[in-house]
Amino acid sequence: MKIGLISDTHGWIHPRLYDHFADCDEIWHAGDIGSIEVADALAAFKPFRAVYGNIDNAIVRNVYKEHLIFQAGEVRVWMTHIGGTPGHYNHSVKPGIYDNPPDLFICGHSHIAKVMYDKKAGFLYVNPGAAGYNGFHKYMTAIRFQIDGKKIHDMELIELGERGKAVIW
Repeated sequence: MKIGLISDTHGWIHPRLYDHFADCDEIWHAGDIGSIEVADALAAFKPFRAVYGNIDNAIVRNVYKEHLIFQAGEVRVWMTHIGGTPGHYNHSVKPGIYDNPPDLFICGHSHIAKVMYDKKAGFLYVNPGAAGYNGFHKYMTAIRFQIDGKKIHDMELIELGERGKAVIW
């Protein structure tokens, strides 16, 4: 299973995402989608899983959950928007992180791409950064990876360009 992972689109889809995710089986969005139209466009392109973020309105929140826990192959995934970082998890996820940890924990919100293994919690932590042009990040980013059974591999950071120089088509 090949996954395209994004977060913090804030109502805009970078046109190059369609090329980068063309071979993906699913697209996962870790919140701050920005509009139901963005979610609908991505869902029309590929099977789509998402959580809402702090900027998402009631329409998005009625369709998507704050936390999404699911199986992808043999990998237990927990995706949320405001998750914190290893050693500094958000209070809303902290109990579950240690009591019943996933294999893969995905969040957004920080606009900073980060992938690391959390040795204390025993899982892979992934934040794809921000794929939209709104925010304080310098570069727009996304992540692509594969899941085979229990194995998570071929993780790639995709730079979509400098935020201040985004071409809006």
